[in-house]
Amino acid sequence: MDRVDCVIVGAGVIGLAVARRLAQAGREVVVIEEAEGIGTITSSRNSEVIHAGIYYRAGSLMARMCVSGKHALYRYCAKHGIPHRNCGKLIVATSPAETAKLEAIRAHAEANGVDDMQLLSGEAARALEPALNCDAALLSPSTGIIDSHAYMLALRGDAEEAGAAFAFHTPLLHARATAGGFEIEAGGAAPMALGCDLLVNAAGLGACAVARGIDGMPLDLIPTAYLAKGNYFSCSARAPFSRLIYPVPEPGGLGVHLTLDMAGQARFGPDVEWIDHVDYAVDPARAERFYPAIRKYWPTLPDGALMPSYSGIRPKIVPPAVATQDFLIQGPQDHGVAGLINLFGIESPGLTSSLAIADHVGELAGL
Repeated sequence: MDRVDCVIVGAGVIGLAVARRLAQAGREVVVIEEAEGIGTITSSRNSEVIHAGIYYRAGSLMARMCVSGKHALYRYCAKHGIPHRNCGKLIVATSPAETAKLEAIRAHAEANGVDDMQLLSGEAARALEPALNCDAALLSPSTGIIDSHAYMLALRGDAEEAGAAFAFHTPLLHARATAGGFEIEAGGAAPMALGCDLLVNAAGLGACAVARGIDGMPLDLIPTAYLAKGNYFSCSARAPFSRLIYPVPEPGGLGVHLTLDMAGQARFGPDVEWIDHVDYAVDPARAERFYPAIRKYWPTLPDGALMPSYSGIRPKIVPPAVATQDFLIQGPQDHGVAGLINLFGIESPGLTSSLAIADHVGELAGL
């Protein structure tokens, strides 16, 4: 049986960032991915936003990884020429009750280390975005957007330059913890058996299932997987905004927000639709819930302008009644299996946090 230092399961943005980190530290890395290429699932079905770190629970992994990962990601993009834009975001209040919440949002952001938030009057906000309807707003200068595919291509290039190898169409079938590491069986057109010292489960939506296929992993420490779909709608009208526009959060979510792609095209979403199986179809009827929410801050949104675009599925590890979760990154000290690192529930802000998560995995791996 061939043997390598490290096998990573999953070639999404997290698996790629971890592969880069380990390979650049001199580890022999093989990444196995059941899909046909990098980043084909959650990593390519999101808002492509570089998040500031405003809303996550203070002290949580999400908060810490997002804030440090944001700075690392901007540096990486600048160094590698990755298309991105530090466009900023406005959190807009459209009623006195919402305006009263803005100061608390700013205080929470500061507790997370986001210390550049600016409270604006409605007039000041409209000076930045004349088409905006609001009573007041918070400006988040460090929020931005990124070409996530270009970013993932750069991560793969870095990893391969440092010696990492990738095997696509190669699902993990089974793994077994042994006294000397792991023995893994991978399927696909060219099945293989491989030994490794370090096994990193970065399988995204499939991470819980992958963990259940590892003999020796305590089953009671594997969370239950839930699927929270997020639907996006594009807009046939050119949106007159240069920044991202988010409403003041409402119970259960951040509301219907407007994000921009690198070409300046607006998209709205994601909403939250709990599902019991993977299904990426976008129901056009869901647009009817979007119109009144968007018109609170963009009153002139034309009738019929919203068109189903795409959807993504958040890898949740808490049920709908809980909804809010944290990243769950397990090392040997958590589950007792030497050489195994599991990454569960890496939903947004996973893209923003990817380089920080990779550094954390490196620490758990003893780098």
